[in-house]
Amino acid sequence: MSISQYVGHSRKARIAAALIPLAALVACGGQPTKAGAAAPTTRFTENGVTVTLTVSDWHAPHGTLTAVFTPEGKGFHLYSTDLPAAGIEGVGRPTAVDVNGVLRADGKLTASADVRTISVPGVEAPVPVYPDGPVTTTLPIRADGNGEATVLLGYASCSAKEGCTIPVSDRPVRLSVGDGGPTFGAR
Repeated sequence: MSISQYVGHSRKARIAAALIPLAALVACGGQPTKAGAAAPTTRFTENGVTVTLTVSDWHAPHGTLTAVFTPEGKGFHLYSTDLPAAGIEGVGRPTAVDVNGVLRADGKLTASADVRTISVPGVEAPVPVYPDGPVTTTLPIRADGNGEATVLLGYASCSAKEGCTIPVSDRPVRLSVGDGGPTFGAR
């Protein structure tokens, strides 16, 4: 290989290496905010589930709030977003994402997984759940100006072998909305 071929090949490799992270971001539906900054993200683990929140596709005043619910144990499932607040005959709690403060829901919460039903001993009606493992939900949001907002999360995970974790209801996560868009954590 001549020096000019090596330099040309090396330059192409550097360009490709620089584009890979951008391609990955676009493929995941994310979008850089200012000058290539990553979308605002936060994470917590409570009662057997890790929740990762991200605000993406922010075009003031609209964006998308994504919540990924990942049960810690193998064989654990989450309940459907359409489950009644008190469950079915007291069994289960819905996977829920809501916002308040200067943020409002701008559409319906949707989940990436298909709902299936299970039979629970002692419960006459079928119970809607997602398949075992992580579930990604998305909620279109809009801001009514700058200020403080709160994401409220609810969920419960269960396993046929291990039983259920303690349900989580209205677990708050704080956001601030400014001219640059939402950021996690109150100012």
